[in-house]
Amino acid sequence: MGSTSSAGSKAARIGLISDTHNLVRPEALQHLEGCDAIVHAGDICEQAVLDALREIAPLTAVRGNNDIGAWAAALPTHATLTVQDVTILVVHDIADVGKNVQRDGVRVVVTGHSHKPLIDERDGVLYVNPGSAGPRRFRLPISAGMLLIDGAQVHATLHTLIA
Repeated sequence: MGSTSSAGSKAARIGLISDTHNLVRPEALQHLEGCDAIVHAGDICEQAVLDALREIAPLTAVRGNNDIGAWAAALPTHATLTVQDVTILVVHDIADVGKNVQRDGVRVVVTGHSHKPLIDERDGVLYVNPGSAGPRRFRLPISAGMLLIDGAQVHATLHTLIA
């Protein structure tokens, strides 16, 4: 995923997943199939989850509050990637997002932690929480997300995997 312009190229599909808590659902893998890249916004809980996702597409992952042990120590708490002309910041908890993301050129912030799926645009920055693809919490849906990026244009969607 380089930072080259998309003149004449197709939109990139970036799969978004979070809070798997060591559960790799077949529905989540199906949702991510065919993506150009995958972003996991933390609370992975076991290396095997990352291994399964890397078999589908290049993976960017951050450490969540439940990611402990030697395997998790290598994961950053914040990650930035650029897809075409869009810079994406990934952090587990939205409380850990800095106040100057727009000034820093970030167009999309991907978070997890709350298990609540959300798409919200504020001050030109698109905030996306794909929700939880892991064990059900309360009455929240089991969900994941997708970013479609074409040059500097970005569109986010949420997908309920299990109602």
